[in-house]
Amino acid sequence: MPANFLPTSIAQLTESTSIALAQNIQQTVITTPLSPQPIATTYVKQGTGNTPILLIHGFDSSVFEYRRLLPLLAEKNETWAVDLLGFGFTERLAGLPFSAKAIGTHLYYFWKTLISQPVILIGASMGGAAAIDFTLNHPQLVKQLILIDSAGFAITSNNGKFLIPPLGYLATSFLRNPKIRQNISLNAYFDKTFASVDAQTCAALHLEMPNWNQALIAFTKSGGYCGFGEKLSQIQQQTLILWGKQDRILGTADAEKFAKAIANSELIWIPDCGHVPHLEKPQISAQHILKFITNT
Repeated sequence: MPANFLPTSIAQLTESTSIALAQNIQQTVITTPLSPQPIATTYVKQGTGNTPILLIHGFDSSVFEYRRLLPLLAEKNETWAVDLLGFGFTERLAGLPFSAKAIGTHLYYFWKTLISQPVILIGASMGGAAAIDFTLNHPQLVKQLILIDSAGFAITSNNGKFLIPPLGYLATSFLRNPKIRQNISLNAYFDKTFASVDAQTCAALHLEMPNWNQALIAFTKSGGYCGFGEKLSQIQQQTLILWGKQDRILGTADAEKFAKAIANSELIWIPDCGHVPHLEKPQISAQHILKFITNT
């Protein structure tokens, strides 16, 4: 039965992987230097094994993003997925900073509280940028790094700083619009049949959480994740880069750039696949990940 902190619309889920993940979502309080009050943090843990795997979701997303990949990895590995600060179903306390730095701090204390050993870190899209940031700041805590159609290469300007009221609320109202979200979903997949009603429900559940719009505005205004540029050469971990060959969200140019910038890296293209291989090609993605984990 889904946890009581999840919205009631979770009952609309129809696909088995979505329902199974909903039934496995947990929440615990994490004490951090960000606030005197602990932060109720949402996560999923499945499986057992040696080195834990930690999955990091993308922008305006949640642990539901890994509903298909997580159980495949958890068959032989201890596998975690966490809702980042300001995202998913993790508590958005008033007064908290919602920035890349704050996300990194919260992620570290989540790791310290519940995992507390080196991990295999997997990040998709913006989650890839968060994973890179965590690896650069805590290299001793990351055994291997896996990036899936990752953000974080290009250096972008902070246009979000101009999101003053009411522009910020207009922007989040735009993102809340079901037609807009479905459009984004359609662009994320090569095979448009994956943009199903269940997928739309999964992608919108966290919008019902308190302070969703305020946190998203604050994160955008903070600048989010800028490009890491020359810092990528500091990554010493063996790194797997998975990239959908037909990515229409971030394109494909950065895949080769990441592979060139990170010395100990391997780039694998996923054919007939868009921006989200972990959702569109979960079996193939899992095979590549498990082979990489085993062989390095």
